[in-house]
Amino acid sequence: MKKNIIIIAGVVVLITGYLMATQPAAADVITPAEVQELVRKDSTVVLLDVRTSPEYTGPQGHIAGTILIPVQELEQRIGELTKYKKQRIVAVCRSGNRSGQAVSILKAHGFNAVNMAGGMNSWNGAQLPVVRR
Repeated sequence: MKKNIIIIAGVVVLITGYLMATQPAAADVITPAEVQELVRKDSTVVLLDVRTSPEYTGPQGHIAGTILIPVQELEQRIGELTKYKKQRIVAVCRSGNRSGQAVSILKAHGFNAVNMAGGMNSWNGAQLPVVRR
């Protein structure tokens, strides 16, 4: 019985460690209002939209000035972002999940990246400006 408890405790510790390692740190996530303020204060901030092209041009629209690289293409197209290596990159998607994946990829390649919490759902919910075409 004692052996089973130790095994279970070990599994719980491993799972907890995995979940903590795969979740973005709080410092890696900023709100849409913080993104808007950051862009207003710092013209070097790069907005990276990691949705698909149909989503980017769809009903939710996109934030003006964003670069579109779908997250599924990010690893292969990472070289396109090399010139932004010293700048802060804000990753954006529909809900914040894919942009969280993008932040992990970007950080693994040495970029300074953060995830916009809630994605375009939150941006639109806050009635912040979008481009629709």
